[in-house]
Amino acid sequence: MHPAFSVVFFTTATGAGYGLLALLGVLGPLGFVAPDLWLGFVGMGLALGLIAAGLLSSTGHLGRPERAWRAFSQWRSSWLSREGLASVATFIPAGLFGMGWILLGRLDGWVAAAGVLATVGAIVTVCMTGMIYASLKPIAQWHSPYTLPGYLIFSAMSGCVLVNALLQGFALGSTVLLAASGLLTLLGWGWKLTTWRHNDQLEIATNANTATGLAGGTVRSLEWPHTEENYLLKEMGFRIARKHGAKLRRITQALAFGLPILLLIAACALPWPFAAVLSAFAAIAQFAGMLVERWLFFAEAKHTVMLYYGR
Repeated sequence: MHPAFSVVFFTTATGAGYGLLALLGVLGPLGFVAPDLWLGFVGMGLALGLIAAGLLSSTGHLGRPERAWRAFSQWRSSWLSREGLASVATFIPAGLFGMGWILLGRLDGWVAAAGVLATVGAIVTVCMTGMIYASLKPIAQWHSPYTLPGYLIFSAMSGCVLVNALLQGFALGSTVLLAASGLLTLLGWGWKLTTWRHNDQLEIATNANTATGLAGGTVRSLEWPHTEENYLLKEMGFRIARKHGAKLRRITQALAFGLPILLLIAACALPWPFAAVLSAFAAIAQFAGMLVERWLFFAEAKHTVMLYYGR
């Protein structure tokens, strides 16, 4: 698949933003986060800013962005439409939660209820995003039991690292949150390695013979159906060299998982403000690494329509 940057940024930014929103929605009412005005302003601003930036970026991949609203009408059959509705609905409790926190200095009562609803909405939206890809049967690398849990794990991982950096910046960090960030990053690393191993060992049953129903021998295409590049070749026919794929996998592991874990461990051993600086670097490195991981997610996916072109 052709890895358009708009979609790569969309899945990375919204995953981190919804993860951060989900954690703030439960940590606040549980008393782990103080009802401080600036903490709420920066935390909710970062979460909603990442979500909004990601959603706006996704429209850049549309041929007619001004018609994006029509996607909301297909919620009965489209995971993309359901994701759009869930994302918009989540802004309502998230907005109430943010206003109660920032303007009223409260994290109890109806503000706490709004926070919990925002958490539920964030989780549901991430599930919808994952199902957009997990439901696509023609792409075996996505239509697997690893895709949806991967979206949830990476969102929780990114969100937890961001929450840790946020609280450390306000000198409110804790060893528990640092440990949780490290463990979730380790879980994400293991899940990514397992997913890659699964995809590398995939044996796709469909080929030119099964597609045409012709048994015996090997069916080959004598020539392409057309002589010029078209939409299918641009979007579905992208191929990445094995050596480049291996290199990008190493970069993903270093930036998204390895370096953040090392920085979080160092933050545990150092006092504030050093712990805050290291936690911020861990969040930045992880976001950059997840951009590379999302690029590979698209680049390494193979659509069965390319059998039509003899690939």
